[in-house]
Amino acid sequence: MVRKNIIHKLITLGTLTAVWCLSSMAALAVPTDPSGVITVTGQVMVNGQPAISNSTVMSGATVTTAMGSRATVSLGKLGRIEVQEDSSLSLRFTDNDVIAILDSGTVRVSANSGIASTVTTKNATFVGDAGQADNFAVLAECSHSHVDTTSGVVTMKQAGASQQVIAGTTAVAGNLVQTGCKPCIRPDKSNANVSSNLAWLLVLAAGAVGVGVLLGTRGDDTPINVASPTR
Repeated sequence: MVRKNIIHKLITLGTLTAVWCLSSMAALAVPTDPSGVITVTGQVMVNGQPAISNSTVMSGATVTTAMGSRATVSLGKLGRIEVQEDSSLSLRFTDNDVIAILDSGTVRVSANSGIASTVTTKNATFVGDAGQADNFAVLAECSHSHVDTTSGVVTMKQAGASQQVIAGTTAVAGNLVQTGCKPCIRPDKSNANVSSNLAWLLVLAAGAVGVGVLLGTRGDDTPINVASPTR
């Protein structure tokens, strides 16, 4: 009788152990979707809904920022994505790569070493060197796109051609001038600088006109008769 009880307990214990092992293996087999944490300033939308800081962003999300607003998506070991004002992009990421599809505006990518990073616009595809940490910004204009590389190396691919953009340099893809597009003002050029440059140009132009008038009348000795008012 005692022997049967021991055998029964051993069978029960073995069954429970087998069930626990199978449950653990099933839990490990289920893939976990990578996610990020967003920090917002101003008016930011994620998938068409207002976003708040410290909320979760899943792969495939669309992030849109209003004027004067911005968002940063922290991706842990992958790095982070900074979405500047008046921008819209779709963001995808896995355990070892980050892909941003930039519709408009500006995005800055900070990818850690070993992480593949890509930004795609309608003009070109910009690929960070996965062999090192990369930091670069991509600006999508109406007719063209800019890339500014701060650190690392970015390969710009357009129309079957490739160009490496090393740290401290910039490159342009597409046409700088296109009908129906607004003039390009780079993010690092403020309106104040543009107005100041325009004012200097007007001053120089006025000076040039004055010099021309002076030179044109210098050799003319013909007296000028000034009519006195009739009394």
